[in-house]
Amino acid sequence: MIGRRLVPVLAAVVLVFVSGTARAASVEPVPGVMAALGDSISAGFNACGWYVSCTSRSWSAGDNAQVDSHYLRLLQVSSAIKGHNRNFAVPGATSADLMGQVRQAIEAKAGYVTILIGATDVCTPSEREMTPVPVYRQRLDAALAALRGGLPGVRVFVSSIPDLRRLWLAGKSNPIARMFWAVGRICPTMLANPTSTKRRDVDRRARVRARLVAFNRESARACAAFGPECRTDEGAVFSYPYSIDHISRWDYFHPNADGQRLLAEQTFKHGFDWADVR
Repeated sequence: MIGRRLVPVLAAVVLVFVSGTARAASVEPVPGVMAALGDSISAGFNACGWYVSCTSRSWSAGDNAQVDSHYLRLLQVSSAIKGHNRNFAVPGATSADLMGQVRQAIEAKAGYVTILIGATDVCTPSEREMTPVPVYRQRLDAALAALRGGLPGVRVFVSSIPDLRRLWLAGKSNPIARMFWAVGRICPTMLANPTSTKRRDVDRRARVRARLVAFNRESARACAAFGPECRTDEGAVFSYPYSIDHISRWDYFHPNADGQRLLAEQTFKHGFDWADVR
């Protein structure tokens, strides 16, 4: 009888011990250098002014307190990373440009790299110019392989791409947003003819969104293939119900400072457990 009573107690002790060990093993030392890779979103484009990159307000490597980026959150854990936040993201970059940014991250000896790439791969003048899904995956695989080869032990975070159809929903009734989209020819694959309910326009938006869904699926698979040193946001950014209040009034397309803060918040909680182990 006593033995039977001890079984659940011993099981609980073992569970606590194993869980504690697993948790301790997952803790990562704050790196000395981090790098942001990607397109205009990670560059903080239009988050502080008229058609300029605002890297200080980047969700990843920015140092603006309002955004509370990954860099600032890491800095709260350890001062080892202070001043070593590199941003190699470039407005207009597609997955074809990712390898060049990876080389910069390797040269900078980054111990932590964030990647958010793919919106520009679908925001093309026409649907036929969108990056094919297999090509996107090949480029991401190659970039991750290069990171692993050039930076042994590097930790990588891959963010999902925001849902551009949600942007269309948020702005299609706003005449100023529609004006910016039309005059600037901003992401015409999704945002052209924003008030149209014709079947060809409805289907076009659905196809563009489906391409984004496929990109996010493949980036998650590529990250999983990389191993435990890679994490994703598990689709949190794509599925988040952001509003026009999170969008820059300079173009009604890119995240403003609040949008960048939202990106930082939604991604960081899905990342690594960092610790100061000096």
